[in-house]
Amino acid sequence: ISEPNEFDIMLVMPVARLQLDQSDDTGAYYYLSFKRNPKEKYLLKFLDEEGKLSAFKMLQALRDIIKQEVKNIKNVEVKRKKAGSPAITLQIKNSSGEISVDIILTLEVQQSWPPSTQDGLKIEQWLGTKVRGEFRNRPLYLVAKQNKKDKVLKGNTWRLSFSHIEKAMMNNHGSSKTCCESDGSKCCRKSCLKLLKYLLEQLKMKYTRELDKICSYHVKTAFFHSCVMWPKDTDWHLGNLDHCFQNYLGYFLDCLEKSHLPHFFIPQYNLLSLEDTASYNFLSRQINYQLNNRFPIFQE
Repeated sequence: ISEPNEFDIMLVMPVARLQLDQSDDTGAYYYLSFKRNPKEKYLLKFLDEEGKLSAFKMLQALRDIIKQEVKNIKNVEVKRKKAGSPAITLQIKNSSGEISVDIILTLEVQQSWPPSTQDGLKIEQWLGTKVRGEFRNRPLYLVAKQNKKDKVLKGNTWRLSFSHIEKAMMNNHGSSKTCCESDGSKCCRKSCLKLLKYLLEQLKMKYTRELDKICSYHVKTAFFHSCVMWPKDTDWHLGNLDHCFQNYLGYFLDCLEKSHLPHFFIPQYNLLSLEDTASYNFLSRQINYQLNNRFPIFQE
């Protein structure tokens, strides 16, 4: 938000069909295995002893390939592995500073979305029923992500990813087709998201330990829910930035206070787990302080 120094790149591997088995009650994490004779024979070496596709093995192989290639590139290094992270991070040094690039191993599967997503993506009033149908017809994306709830961390779980749909919603965010186009009226949706992302970013820099359980995805999810609660473009009139931002912030604070923020695509999955309530309360107090003092952090 403040400077373009972090990038995410999905490395997409197409797979024809997979058997998806839920690994827990969130509806977000799955074990993957192949149905009869897969076309992708080269993936068979990444199966674990139970015949499940091992995210850990695939990430390890990709990391080795990237490390090998990076040796020949000046000013680029592979950062140390972060436990449970689906990303392989490259640190690129240049004259103006450092850029970090996350490469995320992603499987693209041509099959319908699992049942846990059935009641998610409630965008009918905002973007329309037809758009929802088009989104749900897109392929399924799964990223190599360890489920922290697993008692034994085997590294064989995969998490559903909807970042391609999120990007599409951000790019065409208006209930009218011309919102924010050169000849259309302008709204403040993106400005509101940027403000709250910046606010969180600054607070996290100040209180790294207290807020390590909160990430920008929480802010983004609350943003999409806000777009559904206030679906019209007139609800986000550019001239009403102050009012709109406070509405959105109010909703986010409400989620923090209840420790409840449903995943936008998987409503049964609460992104705010109850064991981290202390963190949410802390953030809530910090935001309220900013709100009541006209956001001193934006002046700094």
